[in-house]
Amino acid sequence: MKTLWGVDLGGTKIEGVVMNADTNEVLLRKRIPTEAHEGYAHIISQIARLINLLKEETGLAPVAVGFSTPGALDPSTQTMKNCNTTCMNGQFMKKDIEKAIGVPIEIANDANCFALAEATMGIVKDVVPDAKVVFGIIMGTGVGGGVVINGQVLNGRHGIGGEWGHNVLEEDGYDCYCGKKGCNETVFSGPSLQRYYTKISGKTLTMKEIYQLHLAGTDPHATQTLQYLVKSFGKAISYIINVIDPDAIVIGGGVGNIDEIYTEGPEELKNWIFNSRVVETPFLKPKLGDSAGVFGAAELVRGY
Repeated sequence: MKTLWGVDLGGTKIEGVVMNADTNEVLLRKRIPTEAHEGYAHIISQIARLINLLKEETGLAPVAVGFSTPGALDPSTQTMKNCNTTCMNGQFMKKDIEKAIGVPIEIANDANCFALAEATMGIVKDVVPDAKVVFGIIMGTGVGGGVVINGQVLNGRHGIGGEWGHNVLEEDGYDCYCGKKGCNETVFSGPSLQRYYTKISGKTLTMKEIYQLHLAGTDPHATQTLQYLVKSFGKAISYIINVIDPDAIVIGGGVGNIDEIYTEGPEELKNWIFNSRVVETPFLKPKLGDSAGVFGAAELVRGY
C-alpha cells in the first residue's frame, strides 16, 4: 500500500498524518507539543519523535514527508524566512529535517497547504471539480494566501507565491511587522478589525462579539466595521482576480466565517475588477477545517 505522510508544524503543536495514497483514507493522526520555547534544535527533535511514533503505531515507513510550516523556504538560500516561530528563521530546516528523519521532504507554508488541501481533497473538489487555478485565503489572527495551479503549489522564485497578506492596501495605514505600512493583514485580520471598532466606538470587543452586534442591528459601529471589512476585502481580492483570475477562492480562518464576505464581497468586487459582466468567481467556505494544513502537507509528496 502506498502511503502519504504529512506534518503540520505549528508554534504550539506538531500534527502528523499517514494516509492511504489511493483512497485518502486516514490511517493515523497524531499530535505532540512543539515546545518552541526550547529552541530550534528541540523542534527538529520533536519532529523526529513524531515521525518515529507514526512509524511505530502504523508499522509503516515513509518514502518522503510533506511539511506545512509557519513561514517559507527561500529557494535561493535554502533557509527559512517569514516564520512567526522566529527561531526557525535563517535555519536550513529542510536539510536538518531530512537528516533527522532520513527521507526527502517537501515544504510549503501553511496557507499554501490549506489551499492545496481544499483544491485536491476539499470543497473545491466538490463544487468546482474542473478548477485549474485556486486561490486559498486564511483570514484570522493574520492574513495569508496560497496559489494552486493544476494541483501544484505555486511557490515562486522567492518562495513567497500567494503572500497576499502583505500587499499594501492603505499606504498611510498601520505599521506591519513585515516593515511596511497598511498591509492587508493590518486592515482586515481579526485583531485589525477589532482595533478599527475600538477606534470608532471607544469599546474593546472581540470580532465574534462585534459580528453578533452587527447581526442584532443594535450597534452602528459594529455595522460600520463589517462594511469596512467588505469594502477592504473586495478591493484587496480584486488585485488577485485581475492577475490570476482563479476558478475558485476558498476562505478559511475566523474572519472567513463572516457571511457578508460571501454575499456582499462579490458585490463590492464589481467596483474593482476589470470585467464588464457579473462576477462568476465562487467564494467558498472550506470543508477540511483545521485538518487542511496536515492534509495539504501530505499532498505535497504525492508524486514520490
